[in-house]
Amino acid sequence: IFMQRTVEYRGFEIHIDLVSTSTDMFDVWFRIKAPINPPGVAALGERIKIRGGPFSRRWAYLVAEIAGQAAIDVIIGPAE
Repeated sequence: IFMQRTVEYRGFEIHIDLVSTSTDMFDVWFRIKAPINPPGVAALGERIKIRGGPFSRRWAYLVAEIAGQAAIDVIIGPAE
């Protein structure tokens, strides 16, 4: 089973991909699509696997969204 979700955060898109590993458990990746291409940011658009899995579907989406948000905050600075 393969599932996808896209979440918007601070003008960026976080694309989340889940791949079933066993019944109700998933490995999860995220990638960030940006409206800008900041210098020195090598991982934009690249799939990044979340470590510590497999996760339940709910946890997989949650940890990927939080990881993506944290990455965006590092790229453009913390939200005010």
